[in-house]
Amino acid sequence: MSSVWMYEQDSGHTSQQSLVGFTVEAADGVIGHVDRQQEQPGMQHLVVDTGVWKFGRSVLIPAGAVTSIDTEAQTVKVAPSREEIKSAPRFTTDSETANHNYLSAVGDYYLSLRFTHNSSHPG
Repeated sequence: MSSVWMYEQDSGHTSQQSLVGFTVEAADGVIGHVDRQQEQPGMQHLVVDTGVWKFGRSVLIPAGAVTSIDTEAQTVKVAPSREEIKSAPRFTTDSETANHNYLSAVGDYYLSLRFTHNSSHPG
């Protein structure tokens, strides 16, 4: 059973791989760039700077939402849509990456999306 806080085996992720600066893309467009990443087992996630798309705010995306990593093109593709990511629990400070209540809320939210990689997404 996979966890929302771990990269899928077929995502292309390798341990100790830096994704900082990579472009993050949903099926319906670019979300932003990886600002920071957490590689601690069981807590893997990306903090993505959304730039002007969300008025300069960052979003926290669990590693389980990553569908593929292209190191040559420096892109990270994620399963949720831009709207789904926009609706996730708001990320405001780095201290939240250690807040179990916040991480639990984020994990539950992304799990509720079910990451249907193979189905077409209306929109």
